[in-house]
Amino acid sequence: MSSASDYLELEILDHVLGKGTRDFTSPANLFIGLHTTDPGDVYSSGEVSGNAYQRTAVSFNAATQPSTGYTYADNAATVTFPTASGGNWGTITHLSIWDNSSGGNMLFAGSLTQSKSVLDGDTFQIQAGSLVISLT
Repeated sequence: MSSASDYLELEILDHVLGKGTRDFTSPANLFIGLHTTDPGDVYSSGEVSGNAYQRTAVSFNAATQPSTGYTYADNAATVTFPTASGGNWGTITHLSIWDNSSGGNMLFAGSLTQSKSVLDGDTFQIQAGSLVISLT
């Protein structure tokens, strides 16, 4: 997974290059959103809603660059979403990373390697180390 949102691309460039207000600071907390369609670079739509869904907090390990030269950071712990209750969430095809548990700014988005249907009573999990963010 990893396509930086237009918002994040602008903030990083302005911050590193000393342009704009240089006011970007690392978010205190990060949250994962689940999507049934591609949210795109500017978040157009598709985030799950209702049936006990909510974005869930995530933390990442420090970025690393192994001998392969592929720089990345991965999730530090397993992320467990609330159990779907009262209905299905649909087929999850994409994830997003946000700076807020609701609203806020989308930072990254990407597709799952395998879609997953979340039915009433199911719990969606992301195992530690399996959510990888990279900048290429």
